[in-house]
Amino acid sequence: MSEHVRINFTEEFDGVLTAENGTVSIGRGKGQLKPYNLLLGALLACLYATFLDIVEKMKLNFDSCELTADGDKRETIPSTLEHVKVIQTIYGADEEQHERFERAAMLAAKYCSIYQTISSVSEMELELRFE
Repeated sequence: MSEHVRINFTEEFDGVLTAENGTVSIGRGKGQLKPYNLLLGALLACLYATFLDIVEKMKLNFDSCELTADGDKRETIPSTLEHVKVIQTIYGADEEQHERFERAAMLAAKYCSIYQTISSVSEMELELRFE
């Protein structure tokens, strides 16, 4: 499977990332995303897509899900991520299925390619919450 993106920049760090299905404004200004915003966003999107595949196979139901990611970069150059904490909050899951959701979240981390890529340079932490 091949993916393709393109970024057109001005002479400053101000550009537009274009992919097959949409665009994102990149830069340091209001309404723009910085490179690590994109990386952490890609991590959460991949993790959630993988999680959805797993919960579907496990026949688990929930209302919605919120994911957040906080990353701390090293002070040495290159300043790769040192620690990433992901918090996944699942809303509307039956309490008797919480253990199965925990299993699904752990499997999602194991099979998410972006999670595994980042884990090669960073300590990863995944916290699951229910509301």
